[in-house]
Amino acid sequence: MTTAVDRFRAAVDNRDLGALDDLFTEDIRLYSPVKFTPFEGRPAVLGLFGVLLRTFEDFRYVGEFAGTSQTSADGAEAPSAVLLFRATVGGKEIHGIDLLHLNEDGRIKEFTVMVRPASAVQTLGEAVLAGLVADGLAPAP
Repeated sequence: MTTAVDRFRAAVDNRDLGALDDLFTEDIRLYSPVKFTPFEGRPAVLGLFGVLLRTFEDFRYVGEFAGTSQTSADGAEAPSAVLLFRATVGGKEIHGIDLLHLNEDGRIKEFTVMVRPASAVQTLGEAVLAGLVADGLAPAP
């Protein structure tokens, strides 16, 4: 049986933004390592993913863990998956995780990204902001 997490990984591996659209709830929240408040709603998160899919170089998932955890929005227990990844942005190697929380229909309702080291977080933040500005999704700094 193919799960939403499997389909998410395949969409990212194939850089298929259209496939991501069906996997996210309308009110998805994405918590980014470079922004204090979450990206909220499917249009905002899809816009961010459009930038991310262009920004990451040699992005690949290298591990997966499944279970349950509390969501950030309301503290409710939800089926969850942690996807470990490696990538490069602006010559900086990034190690990170994607924490996905699923709703009762198996769609992704909350997404948290954590990356290290700090220098890579800064480089990633600058690259993502430039992409969001270029796509008209954020004002120029």
